[in-house]
Amino acid sequence: MLLDMAGTDPAPVTLVVGDEELLAERAVAAVVTAARAGGAGAEVHDLVGSKVATGELTQLTSPSLFGDQIVVVIRSAQDLVKDVIAEVVAYAKRPSDDVVLVLAHPGGVKGKALVDGVKKAGAKVVTISKVTKAGDRLDFVKSEVKRAGRNISPDAAQALLDAVGNDLRELAAACGQLAFDTQDKTINLNAVARYHKGRAEVTGFNVADSAVEGRLGEALEQLRWALGTGVAPVLLVSALAGGLRSIAKVGGAPRNLRGGQLASQLGMPPWKIDRVKRQLNGWGPEGLSDAMQAVADADEQVKGGGADPAYALEHTVQVIVASRTGR
Repeated sequence: MLLDMAGTDPAPVTLVVGDEELLAERAVAAVVTAARAGGAGAEVHDLVGSKVATGELTQLTSPSLFGDQIVVVIRSAQDLVKDVIAEVVAYAKRPSDDVVLVLAHPGGVKGKALVDGVKKAGAKVVTISKVTKAGDRLDFVKSEVKRAGRNISPDAAQALLDAVGNDLRELAAACGQLAFDTQDKTINLNAVARYHKGRAEVTGFNVADSAVEGRLGEALEQLRWALGTGVAPVLLVSALAGGLRSIAKVGGAPRNLRGGQLASQLGMPPWKIDRVKRQLNGWGPEGLSDAMQAVADADEQVKGGGADPAYALEHTVQVIVASRTGR
């Protein structure tokens, strides 16, 4: 994922572009750290674009009487006013030897004149790509754990992603906590389950996974946990329906399709297809039809057709498990 972007000798002007906040902040921090590595006396000025006044950059980048390194960071640079943008671009064309300027811009149209201007002036550009693919988020989890001096097994990495969600800050915090609290060199599935039990369950997807895989006791326990923590019954029904639909889609897919072709055909990421393939064992067309009918009935119950949504959901889980095993 994010590498050391600064090196030991940072460029006079660095432009960090991208709206993945955590990674952009780390990129900025890497440049600042590298700039300060040359001496403890480096003076750092951390500014916000909307508050930078005309002439302020010129003042801050003036040569120091003591020859100390000066670092100027301007965050949210898209909010710089027109006159300041002109000042920054002019400075970027002739930067000072003892100053490191770092500009953070989220990308997009606002402040594009700044981006184009400093690029043309020869600034170093660090582009931060948005982490949108499931595989990239898994790589992020693995790299975060590695940053902490540990490894994580593939199933544990996926479980952590399922438990915490897609927010990189939360994932980074979770990885750091696991690495700190786990003694083993490699973090395994049990460690993730121990520290994140409940967070994954309350999404409803773990309830669905346990049900379609035939683990009745676990599915009912997770269902009660979810309901007890305030998850809306309609969301649990949706998760159960989604799990069954995934099994129907993967089970009914053309046998000659593999990898990316299959993912494209089904509109599902490869990692999810692999998981559903493991869940297919024990399912047939008739059992799947019965299970989906039970979920449809539960949907009606939780939306006002019944007096006890919790009972309706428990009954549905029981039917799903029974349908899978053919009883």
